[in-house]
Amino acid sequence: MNQTKADLKSRPNIIYILADDMGYGDVSCFNAQSRIRTPHLDKMAERGMMCTDAHSSSAVCTPSRYSILTGRYNWRSSLKKGVFNGYSRPLIEQGRMTVASLLKDAGYRTACIGKWHLGLDWHSNEGAAGDVDYTQPIKNGPTATGFDYFYGISASLDMPPYVYIENERVTAPPDRITRGDDEMAWWREGPTGADFRHEEVLPRCTRKVLETIEAAGDSPFFIYYPLPAPHTPILPSAEFEGKSGTNRYGDFVLMCDDVVGQIIGKLEQCGRSDQTIVIFTSDNGCSPKANFPELAEIGHHPSYHFRGHKADIYEGGHRVPLLIQWPERIKAGSVSHEAVCLSDLMATVAELLGRRLPEDAGEDSVSSLPVWLGHPLSGPLREAVVHHSINGSFSIRKGRWKLELCPGSGGWSDPRPGQEPEGAPPIQLYDLESDIGERSNMQESCPEVVEELLALLIAYVRNGRSTPGERQTNAGGTEWEQGLEWMRHING
Repeated sequence: MNQTKADLKSRPNIIYILADDMGYGDVSCFNAQSRIRTPHLDKMAERGMMCTDAHSSSAVCTPSRYSILTGRYNWRSSLKKGVFNGYSRPLIEQGRMTVASLLKDAGYRTACIGKWHLGLDWHSNEGAAGDVDYTQPIKNGPTATGFDYFYGISASLDMPPYVYIENERVTAPPDRITRGDDEMAWWREGPTGADFRHEEVLPRCTRKVLETIEAAGDSPFFIYYPLPAPHTPILPSAEFEGKSGTNRYGDFVLMCDDVVGQIIGKLEQCGRSDQTIVIFTSDNGCSPKANFPELAEIGHHPSYHFRGHKADIYEGGHRVPLLIQWPERIKAGSVSHEAVCLSDLMATVAELLGRRLPEDAGEDSVSSLPVWLGHPLSGPLREAVVHHSINGSFSIRKGRWKLELCPGSGGWSDPRPGQEPEGAPPIQLYDLESDIGERSNMQESCPEVVEELLALLIAYVRNGRSTPGERQTNAGGTEWEQGLEWMRHING
């Protein structure tokens, strides 16, 4: 598409900062009782919009990242539960539109810097992690999904291989094996690049982001910055040790907050702050690696007043902080209580560009632009939001009602899968308006609500989409759809 320089220059830049395992209650503007004070994120809230009812599509990282970039629920992909490791094959299907490819096609310079965790094709003669030839190009990574530039790591900072990747190549092949044995500063044993130090990854990636902003010139740019923190290994630099007054996890959260401050400061220095949309959120809830008992002793709760945490179907697993700053268009200090999903980025960007998504893209994405701009809504922005836990359990939320298709957490908190009390109902229904802590199961007293939400979820699955449009297919097809545990429960 031919576009004039003036047209491109008028388009807003977009920076999407994705924290790794940061809880809703860790950001002080979302939690007045937070013992961790996050000044830069609080300033984002003062300058822009705070969204109090935002959700990742999954309670764990690989699937949630898939949804952010594709606008499609993660369980429609080949990954039905769990997460990837550092050697996993690519999850984003070849030819699938992503937020990056959409923006690149519209003339944006696109960069992904940080933690990828969506799979790569490493060069391996035997197809095994131990047989990787690190001197060979890596295929089907970020630069194959719409990003002009990539610098970062293959997966979580506690997953080998511990090497930096720039575009399609490792910057320095492994020259040693390392392992982190400290309870918080822990990582799995694995090959480590000659230029790789775990504690340097967050600062190094942040410098790359700042350099990318500086080098952008007049071209509109999109930077997707998935932080490797505050996920394990929890490695606050000396500047932040003890600064939070909580524990090392709290110190690491403050280091992430400072990253946000550095990025916004660089935008201001370059005179591009007003024309740049900065989004901050988290891929899922906080991990137990933060040491919840230790934090609770001093009155800090990463999940705020929500039940559960990372991996769970409960709100603490997928309700995340979401901040949007866009000085040109978003009213300072605005707050939205509208239910939104991180999969909504695709449709929001499409509306921003004045583009219509093809039928096979953004199947579960709803534009949040009207909310950002403060336009009145005739009804809820989304009909419903679907959630997913680490073991593949489903939940659907519509208005005040949330239906969970498992007898427990579906994740890591009690009751864990297989450890639910004898005779526990196979499904849970909660009224979030009166029971935000999800403690009073109403599935027996409100069968009509259960029936309505089940029917809606089944329709979403079978239609291959939750938005209007042509029916699409899911990985696994009808065999997978009919084999779901909750579908068997319905049909039984």
